[in-house]
Amino acid sequence: MKKNISIAALLIFCISVVSAQSANGKRDPVGKWKFEAPYAPEGFTAGTIDVGYADNKYTASMLFTTSGYSFNAEKVAIRNDSLFFNIWIEGTDVSVALKIEDKTKMTGNAVHYEGTVPLTLTKEEEQK
Repeated sequence: MKKNISIAALLIFCISVVSAQSANGKRDPVGKWKFEAPYAPEGFTAGTIDVGYADNKYTASMLFTTSGYSFNAEKVAIRNDSLFFNIWIEGTDVSVALKIEDKTKMTGNAVHYEGTVPLTLTKEEEQK
């Protein structure tokens, strides 16, 4: 009887560990994200970031809504539910670090030589 109780308790423990791991699974940043950066310089306060995955590597590009400028990111990496990349904007190296909060939200900062600009991203609905 004691053996059956121990086995049942072990089984319940294993199930709870597995379900907790799958609930905290790796978050996928791939898709089109609308971003807002209200403290960025004029022309760079809003736009989209397109994150892709092909050939076992991530890619990213930024399009600024008001200026129409588009830039491809370099050194795109995913680590611990965070997205990192560098981008050159008008001769300035900008390092972007974003925390993937959930399937529809990322928050983070863009750091350049003049300071830090907070970013908020929301995932755009996929068009079918």
